[in-house]
Amino acid sequence: MEFKEGKTVGIDLGTTFSTLAIVNDQGEPEPIPNDDDDVETASLILLAENRHVIVGPNRSRAAMEDPENVIERIKRQMGTVGYHRQFDGQDITPEFVSSLILRKLKQDGERRLGPIANAVITVPYYFNDTRRKSTQDAGRIAGLNVISIINEPTAAALTYAWHKGELGRADNKKTHKILIYDLGGGTFDSTVVEYSANNFHVVSTDGDVKLGGVDWNDRLADYVCEQFLEKHGVNLHQFPKTMQILRNDCDVAKIQLTTREQTNISCRHEGRSISVPITRKLFEELTYDLLQRTADTTEYVIAQANMKFSDLDAVVMIGGSTLMPQVPAMLERVTGLVPYRNPDLDPHTAVARGAAIHAAILEAQHNGASQLDERVKKMLVNVREEDVNSHGLGVVAANKEKEMVNHIMIPRNTTLPYSITKTFQTNKDGQTRISVQVMEGDAPDPSACALLGKCRIVDLPENLPKGTLVDVTYSFDKAGRISISAREKLSGKTAKTEIERRGVLTEADVEKFIRLADEYSIE
Repeated sequence: MEFKEGKTVGIDLGTTFSTLAIVNDQGEPEPIPNDDDDVETASLILLAENRHVIVGPNRSRAAMEDPENVIERIKRQMGTVGYHRQFDGQDITPEFVSSLILRKLKQDGERRLGPIANAVITVPYYFNDTRRKSTQDAGRIAGLNVISIINEPTAAALTYAWHKGELGRADNKKTHKILIYDLGGGTFDSTVVEYSANNFHVVSTDGDVKLGGVDWNDRLADYVCEQFLEKHGVNLHQFPKTMQILRNDCDVAKIQLTTREQTNISCRHEGRSISVPITRKLFEELTYDLLQRTADTTEYVIAQANMKFSDLDAVVMIGGSTLMPQVPAMLERVTGLVPYRNPDLDPHTAVARGAAIHAAILEAQHNGASQLDERVKKMLVNVREEDVNSHGLGVVAANKEKEMVNHIMIPRNTTLPYSITKTFQTNKDGQTRISVQVMEGDAPDPSACALLGKCRIVDLPENLPKGTLVDVTYSFDKAGRISISAREKLSGKTAKTEIERRGVLTEADVEKFIRLADEYSIE
């Protein structure tokens, strides 16, 4: 791990909002305000002209823009094959769009902190290898040295432990078990973490990368569209400009319903209008199945951890969407525990602060020069973090019945880092390469899993006989990234391996986008 000269920060790159934080000289994880003095920057981009973009505009302003010039929810597209937008005659990808958000955070942060060089960036636990690689590439394009990718619930657990005064306390030997329920703007994770003062161990996790607060907004929008269709005979879904404004108004209504029992959503289109009363009870009915999905996942995670809810010391809610009253009510009903609440543990910034703590831990443990205060370094240097993989890792191989199946190499919820070696054999004389399909998922049927890509083992010695044994080692690192190595057993020669990943940028692509991003003016 290489640290470059400059500040080291943590960044929560969110679906709807993003935040940059740092551990200050007093050892406090502190979110850094942007140029508008807000600690959250909307993960929204307005495409202007001539290499000019506006990142994090007021949502009301963005709602009035031409939808063709607005990019939102880009986090949901990370690692998606075939996603492209055109801007200034260039194809831009989710990695490039995300890099503009990161550049804005870096740009604003440097006005307060000085040069920023190194960053830890958060991802949902359920992000797979492809999405993690895309996030890492976005950081590089933004001009950041990404020293680590950390899972959002793990970051939140670090913030919780720090908040409770338990992080790095050598005199505190007690072990705690907590459930992190993370419902953000666009993603959801439920994670069981067991920790002591100097050791954090993720026990089990599950989630959904396409379930979050925006889905609650969309349910309200769909309901208003149904009422408009019934009254005026017009399907608003066919009009992007109207829908953009409506989705913003539904977001406002959702927030209002956290403190009110009723609100109204008004919608105008081509001289026709409607005002729809929305009670909190109706809102909860419209979105009941979404909330139930999170409840089912939470129960599953506890079962996977071989625990009962009564074994938990706390249920910790993070993510802005947990402010909806139905969320803590559901958690209390399901777990039997009152979710932990404290004004100092802000659900909006807990992940960014945890990322900053993780960055400080890595910096404290780094052999090179550190900008951390010696007292802070001493507190953090012995903290150890153990994560698990959220997806099983396998390869396509023939079983005893000669059927091609997903052979699980590393089961889900395996403590990371982890490596395992599997012996393959060549199937013909003179074979100098082997092709292996790398799968992510836990189902035996390969078609029910995600194809990460194909691994090519090349440059094997010539004239090998059929049946020559080749050891292939699969590894998950702490950041949830996958690597593969291979060795021909007879000669002991190490073979070259390459994973041709689907849906990610090549090194040449990254370099191209770095040059392109340098041409942009970001406001």
